[in-house]
Amino acid sequence: MENKKDFSMKEAMMFSHKVAQISKAMWKCVEKDWQGWIKPFGLNINEHHILWIAFHLEGASISDISKFGVMHVSTAFNFSKKLEEQGYLTFSKKENDKRNTYVKLTDTGRDLLLRTIEDYKPENYGIFGASLKIRELYGKFPEFDELMAVIRSVYGEDFMSILGTTVKKIDSEFDEIDDRLVSANPENNTVNLQLPSEKEEEINKVPTTT
Repeated sequence: MENKKDFSMKEAMMFSHKVAQISKAMWKCVEKDWQGWIKPFGLNINEHHILWIAFHLEGASISDISKFGVMHVSTAFNFSKKLEEQGYLTFSKKENDKRNTYVKLTDTGRDLLLRTIEDYKPENYGIFGASLKIRELYGKFPEFDELMAVIRSVYGEDFMSILGTTVKKIDSEFDEIDDRLVSANPENNTVNLQLPSEKEEEINKVPTTT
């Protein structure tokens, strides 16, 4: 089928410019909030994101982390390796798949992730706070239907499927107690755990992304 151009160059440029500016502004806010959230745990954004993905996918490959984490494969591997060295992840191969490397959370890694979740405070998030006005008007948070359709076209159905899975898992695996999110499995409740001693000197480290 012939792809007939039914838009002007000016229209295309204005759309691309608007998307670039909005995306950059939103990410700047999200990045600041995310870094502030995980700073006390000695993690940077890529490391925390990898822990999240490993938690949700329960045996994610480096390719999975790269795809869903929207990061280069080498970035996914290098930060996963760093997390392994700190005792938060394990690397393995599957008998029927020797080409791919898979990562899994250790008990220590799961404890650390759960502690970050328990420490989540929505009032510290700029985008969340700004979205409350929309929720007050319409009774729900923005769902970004048009944006999600664009992302589906760019990244594919697998990406959207994993996103849906992660959202459902948050809903099913965590309870809200005293304005905090805690694991619905009492054995995984880590409220009273302390940070590992070897991480204490990293508490003031400013996380960075690559």
